[in-house]
Amino acid sequence: MKCTPVIICLSLCLVLCSAAPSADVETVQNNADVKPDGYNFVLETSDGTKRTEEAILKNIGTENEAISVKGSYSYLGPDGVTYTVNFVADENGFQPEGAHIPRE
Repeated sequence: MKCTPVIICLSLCLVLCSAAPSADVETVQNNADVKPDGYNFVLETSDGTKRTEEAILKNIGTENEAISVKGSYSYLGPDGVTYTVNFVADENGFQPEGAHIPRE
């Protein structure tokens, strides 16, 4: 399904946003640009959480049309460590990379 990577990315964003430790967290930066063939955005909150994402629509108008998303997010864990995840989400699925993520 062509929309699966986008759904996965949006789900992760919802999880990160709902995990906010307190109501005192404020948005520091929130910029977005949505176009017919893609989008990009930057989000940063006062608790140190950051997220950037850029997407492009590939193979427009063909049977192989797909969205390709590249981005990263970082957050301060309960252990005081800042965790960063870089990812690609495309026709090959969600592919995260981070120092704390086990590799196969």
